[in-house]
Amino acid sequence: MFCRILAGELPSTEVLSTKTTYAFRDLNPGAPAHVLVVPREHIENAAAIQPDHAELLADLVITARQVAEREGVAASGYRLVFNVGEDALNSIPHLHLHVLGGRRLGWPPG
Repeated sequence: MFCRILAGELPSTEVLSTKTTYAFRDLNPGAPAHVLVVPREHIENAAAIQPDHAELLADLVITARQVAEREGVAASGYRLVFNVGEDALNSIPHLHLHVLGGRRLGWPPG
């Protein structure tokens, strides 16, 4: 599904786009600010990250920080989440980083 969003075949609400990443609003937000950051390169999930993905992983985190700043949650705080596997409710097999904020988030999550 995310590959189809990146290809422009499915609609999304863009928040930020870079050479290596794309950030868009989650369709089922878990917080007032809930944006997904995906790499343009297909990687199945965080468990599939290899040492040669180091620069791409840094790009994902930098994009997430920029999203938090644009969403106005950088100063108050935000959460970054990678979900891996069925028990974590990872339903789309494409690496994605959730940026959540805009309210006090509970702990532990889930």
